[in-house]
Amino acid sequence: MTESLTIVAYLGAAILFILSLGGLSNPETARRGNVYGIVGMAIAVLATVFGPRVTLAAGLPWIAGAMAVGASIGLYAARVVKMTQMPELVALMHSLVGLAACLVGFASYIDTSIAYTGVEKTIHEVEIYIGILIGAVTFSGSVIAFGKLSGKIGGKPMLIPGRHWLNLVGLLVVIWYGREFVLAPDIATGMLPLIVMTVIALLFGVHMVMAIGGADMPVVVSMLNSYSGWAAAATGFMLSNDLLIVTGALVGSSGAILSYIMCRAMNRNFISVIAGGFGTGEGAKPAAAGAQPAGEVTAVSAQETAELLKESKNVIIVPGYGMAVAQAQHTVYEITTLLRGKGVNVRFGIHPVAGRMPGHMNVLLAEAKVPYDIVLEMDELNDDFPDTDVAMVIGANDIVNPAAEDDPASPIAGMPVLQVWKAKTSIVMKRSMASGYAGVDNPLFYKDNNRMLFGDAKKMLDEVLAALKG
Repeated sequence: MTESLTIVAYLGAAILFILSLGGLSNPETARRGNVYGIVGMAIAVLATVFGPRVTLAAGLPWIAGAMAVGASIGLYAARVVKMTQMPELVALMHSLVGLAACLVGFASYIDTSIAYTGVEKTIHEVEIYIGILIGAVTFSGSVIAFGKLSGKIGGKPMLIPGRHWLNLVGLLVVIWYGREFVLAPDIATGMLPLIVMTVIALLFGVHMVMAIGGADMPVVVSMLNSYSGWAAAATGFMLSNDLLIVTGALVGSSGAILSYIMCRAMNRNFISVIAGGFGTGEGAKPAAAGAQPAGEVTAVSAQETAELLKESKNVIIVPGYGMAVAQAQHTVYEITTLLRGKGVNVRFGIHPVAGRMPGHMNVLLAEAKVPYDIVLEMDELNDDFPDTDVAMVIGANDIVNPAAEDDPASPIAGMPVLQVWKAKTSIVMKRSMASGYAGVDNPLFYKDNNRMLFGDAKKMLDEVLAALKG
């Protein structure tokens, strides 16, 4: 394949990637967006493999072997990973992008097949240094995010005294060694600054994500998505690959925009999220004993829940991570279909950070064939709760916590939430009275118009469905 044909193929792939991002912005076009992305990536890979920069005779066996291993791992993951495990899988995939950027950076530095001189040498070394820096932060940060999302690492933020000064010192050391790296007369001399910077970047990635509490993890996932994009773009600069630069910039910028949108939805400053210190870990009790809400909860049975739903005209369902864990979305769809058949107006309220990653609930509901037009965002639905007969919360906690509006001292104060307590009756489905991922107790449970339906979401919803059919 000639250089000109490779450029044309890369241009076509870049256009398909842009169309893919556009398609993924809407549930109704997401499937088409995925197809665009798959076709674009296939074109990009083929154009690279058969392009003028690859010697097929020597390189093809290695490329074919690497692709076979990667494809096998991808197919295995697609078959065995559950929807509830998707957030940690995404974080793990981000780590691989960061690792690739680091490995390509070191390989590019020790590669002597191309002799750079003067300004070109300086620019190339700056590209290598920045690429490895971003890649190392992405790799270690994503590994820690994987541990937190999978429950292998607790959700409580690790706050080291003087952590901001520690980060500043690390940054200054990285800048100093960057100067030493660029001024190094040979590869052997430049390797030490490069290794020192890599170690500092790896430690910073660990420290950065460890300092972030559980409630901010959806923002962390989108943030690491952005980092992985910039790492890919840096790899493109190191390899002089225009498509990698364009693709990385697309992923990096879209991830940054999504992180900003989610921070606004949580009334959080992006810098404060990176600095960490929000939440006390999953299931933790509030630090102050006086913060415990006063009152008693009113339990309700599945049969009583079904009766309340039957007598309703307007119902809003708020899904959360508990629905994902119980894999109850298909039962929710059956209940929705049954109620709509009886003339009940059923809609879904989606908080931007519900679940463990952006769009988590939308994906689950789409998988269960819930119609897109009744799945609404928080801003579209919040004003309708006073006219709602039943607001049913399935495994959500922090996103329906009235303390965000009523308690200025609450760790989630100011975070926009779904105002389910304004409905005539709210029903919260939970296994127990444990606090949510942010570690904050929820006064909603004690309100007079609230009912608690305790138990596994799938089991209790099956009972509700049976009662509705009966």
